[in-house]
Amino acid sequence: MARPTWRGSISFGLVSVPVQLFTAVRPHTVRFKQLNAATNAPVRQKRVDERTGEEVAYRDIVKGYEVGDDRYVVVDRDELAALDPQASRLIDILDYVDAAEIDPIYYDRAYYLAPDGEIAAKPYRLLLEAMGRAQKVAIAKLVMRNRAYLAAIRAQDDMLLLSTMHYHDEVADPADLDVDLGSNVTVDDREVAMAEQLIESLTTSFDPAAYTDRHRERVLQFLEARAEGEQIDLAPEERDEGNVVDLVAALEQSLAKARGERATGDRPEPAAQASGDYDAMTRDELYALAKQREIPGRSSLSKTELIEALTATDRESGAA
Repeated sequence: MARPTWRGSISFGLVSVPVQLFTAVRPHTVRFKQLNAATNAPVRQKRVDERTGEEVAYRDIVKGYEVGDDRYVVVDRDELAALDPQASRLIDILDYVDAAEIDPIYYDRAYYLAPDGEIAAKPYRLLLEAMGRAQKVAIAKLVMRNRAYLAAIRAQDDMLLLSTMHYHDEVADPADLDVDLGSNVTVDDREVAMAEQLIESLTTSFDPAAYTDRHRERVLQFLEARAEGEQIDLAPEERDEGNVVDLVAALEQSLAKARGERATGDRPEPAAQASGDYDAMTRDELYALAKQREIPGRSSLSKTELIEALTATDRESGAA
């Protein structure tokens, strides 16, 4: 059972809503430990003085802020603790804004906000329904783990969702990037119209379950096979460099391909897909077919395995 990350109250005017904060996103990063190649034993990292090369005990380590070459301002933990934001159990709503006014670049981590206890149910429901009807996002501040956060709260899927935000001065200014954005390049109306048609032909409803971390899946397959003493093919997946020579020709080819795949707004399965044609398809296209045919375990299959599975269904249906 999930445990709350933080407990407190939302301050909504004179209304106080006891809430619990739960982490909404759990990254599935494949983590490795450093081992000694000779013994396979884990390797520990030591804290070493750069000048003397000697190991430093944790109790002898202090914090220092670099103000110049080899010049540091040294502070102790008590001094830093005195500078921490005042501990608070309040999520203080500052303003309400339209969601469209917030650039997604400002969003950081997402949390679920749930009522904390029976007494919180009614004020929580009141705030949830009022925000849902108003279609507004609350901008708030809170202190969590000795850090002051800016946050956005919105009503979504019958509950409140809180996203911590980056402060304005934390977002890099694009003007500071030393890159050419092609502002002096012109495109004609025909090219823009074709690009718009391509976008329209590829437009569909967003299904987050349709997108998987293919690299993580391949790594886990390899590790599971290695743990069982098996050997698997480590040939890299085909790489599409996407070189564009003739922009208009590329747009025309893309449009023709997209129209053929999306006659009804989705990617319909070809009526009689010959197994030989599968080789010319990308893995994403093969996966879309496998999804339509409800092939089990499709998300973990390589391109070659998807071709084999699709070919097998062709044989079963008499299409091959």
